[in-house]
Amino acid sequence: MHNLNDIDPGMTIDWGKTSRDYAKYRPGPPPSFYIKMQECGIGLRDQSILDLGTGTGVLAREFAKNGANVTGLDISSEQVAMASSLAKDEKLEINFVASDANKLPFEDNSFEAITANQCFLYFDKEKVIPEIKRLLKNGGLFSTSHFCWLPLIDNTAKKTEELILKHNPNWTAHSYSGEIPKFPTWAQNEFELAGHFIYDEEVAFTWESWCGRIRACRGVGAALSPEDVKKFDDEHLELLKNLVPENFTVTHRIDAHIYRPRK
Repeated sequence: MHNLNDIDPGMTIDWGKTSRDYAKYRPGPPPSFYIKMQECGIGLRDQSILDLGTGTGVLAREFAKNGANVTGLDISSEQVAMASSLAKDEKLEINFVASDANKLPFEDNSFEAITANQCFLYFDKEKVIPEIKRLLKNGGLFSTSHFCWLPLIDNTAKKTEELILKHNPNWTAHSYSGEIPKFPTWAQNEFELAGHFIYDEEVAFTWESWCGRIRACRGVGAALSPEDVKKFDDEHLELLKNLVPENFTVTHRIDAHIYRPRK
């Protein structure tokens, strides 16, 4: 996410611990996102795409459903195993690789597009940007994107974040303003801006699915012990029952930047 820290002091972040909840309760951006990405030239039929930080293959699987030739990469072997299983269940042909995004195991000029959704803040930009430029074919596109709830606007998100901080005071990915730069400073010397979109959407949840979504976040399931996750989850469910009806929505902001490498 823009302008948020990539590290929580004193905490070890292990996304592999969240794989089961991640697969079930983090479906990723809504269908409108993929339509806008195609309008910007990413996610097209027969396009060769590398999805960095693929997690459980959310973007990778959607691109594959639209006929793209997709490779998904994640540093967590547990996430890659879950992504492979989900793709197999959906009868999708995707090459999933467990590897560090800062040193990519592919030949030069391998992809027409490279994507990084909700993960670019975790990468070493000095290492990954040259790798991205090395791997893109002539005319290729690179995108960073985000799908974030808005705690300063949405009361359910606000109250949930307050509870996360009660159980994990070291969590720094809170209070997201939703402010999106037109052209991030880290990209300006390396890329040309080829496309950009921002919009808000109300995303439907139930008590169960919002609890699962929050368990699969960095401040809870990826950081806390199983015992502490259970304590948080019980309190979170009670909070929701007193706060919202069983079916409700949470306001999310969706954004993407699409870049072409500078020569």
